[in-house]
Amino acid sequence: MLELIPLFMFAAVCLALMAGYPVAFTLAGVALIFASAGILSGHFDANLLFTMPDRLFGTMSNITLIAVPLFVLMGVMLEKSRLAEELLENMAKLSGSLPGGLGIAVVIVGMLLAASTGIVGATVVTMGLMSLPTMLKRGYSPSFATGTICATGTLGQIIPPSIALVLLGDTLSTAYQKAQLSAGVFNPKPVSVGDLFVGALIPGLILVVMYLLYVYISAKLNPEIAPAPEETEAVDRREVLLSLAPPVLLIVLVLGSIISGIATPTEAAAVGALGATCLAYFKGQLNWSRLAEVCHSTTLVTAMVFTILIGASIFSLVFRGFGGEELIEQWFSELGGNVALAVLIVMVLIFLLGFILDFIEITFVVVPIIGPVLLAMGVDPVWLGVMIAINLQTSFLTPPFGFALFYLRGVAPEEVRTAEIYRGVIPFIMLQLALLCALALWPELATYLPEALNAKD
Repeated sequence: MLELIPLFMFAAVCLALMAGYPVAFTLAGVALIFASAGILSGHFDANLLFTMPDRLFGTMSNITLIAVPLFVLMGVMLEKSRLAEELLENMAKLSGSLPGGLGIAVVIVGMLLAASTGIVGATVVTMGLMSLPTMLKRGYSPSFATGTICATGTLGQIIPPSIALVLLGDTLSTAYQKAQLSAGVFNPKPVSVGDLFVGALIPGLILVVMYLLYVYISAKLNPEIAPAPEETEAVDRREVLLSLAPPVLLIVLVLGSIISGIATPTEAAAVGALGATCLAYFKGQLNWSRLAEVCHSTTLVTAMVFTILIGASIFSLVFRGFGGEELIEQWFSELGGNVALAVLIVMVLIFLLGFILDFIEITFVVVPIIGPVLLAMGVDPVWLGVMIAINLQTSFLTPPFGFALFYLRGVAPEEVRTAEIYRGVIPFIMLQLALLCALALWPELATYLPEALNAKD
């Protein structure tokens, strides 16, 4: 019975979260309650808790995590400076004559916004406020319009540079080093966030192309769900290119510097934050009031991330103290070395947890537990990271509990029914599952570029 205590801990966290308690305090609170009971009953070593200050100091001094507030600042600044809004307007003019032209514009702008913010909620809400009223006004089917916006918003999970990939890369790097040490490798090689960025690039672009093709073909075959505008506005291509150039150049600069090895993700994030601020200034959108608003939003998101990280660190320590890691290893060893089955079980578990946990909690709580075990079985860390990111992206889109659906429901007009939002995302979920299957069959989609670049270096 005692060996099942880690499972009871996990179940208690899930129940507390479903009851509405804050994530960070739930993780820390449940862990400390179980630790206190374990100390009183003599089943938990109290000395383990004295290691917590050193663990937290190591976490807070992790230079990779400094990229989080910088990427958030970059995304919020681009959003507040109305660059994304102007981009959508000009892209809609450029693609207006195509079947589903406005939907195509939403996917392209959403991709750029996802690469800028890296936060699913921010992208879905922003795209919902900017594009949903226009799409409905032009006669788009509510289910087609909301499905396109929701699916595009979740691209923030996989399109680099993404905060989800930064956090996931840092966690997987620690797990990979631990797996190598347990295998007797005394100089463990870390997995860099840059490797994960590069690995996610091809799958992310494939997914965007799949979205674009679906929108175009659906509108072509069924014009009623995405009517073409009666009058196509004259397009000033120079104006469109000028609106496209700044955010695209900024994203290419940030991502290119990481891929080429010129800058670390943290350094590139600093360049991105500064570049977004300069763009806002040159557009005349930067003043003290807006700067204070951007800093306030950035501080809120950053504080949330690091508070959850602290809670997850406490939970992870107590979980291991009760033998949770050994329990997971025992379960996987009973699979007889079947790596494919182990990965499938983990993917299903993460998909289901995505209904009640955000990517931050899953990255900080679940990945450190299952990561070292899977990596010790020979799973490629970059491939695993990309699979987890796309899996969570699919989970956040799946009815009835997908986070992206709740975000859009909060900003959608009352006349748009929840059932229409649910119906609209189904085709996009199928596309994401198809990509997951393709990655499972051809891992090279995620591993080829990082291996090629590392071999070149």
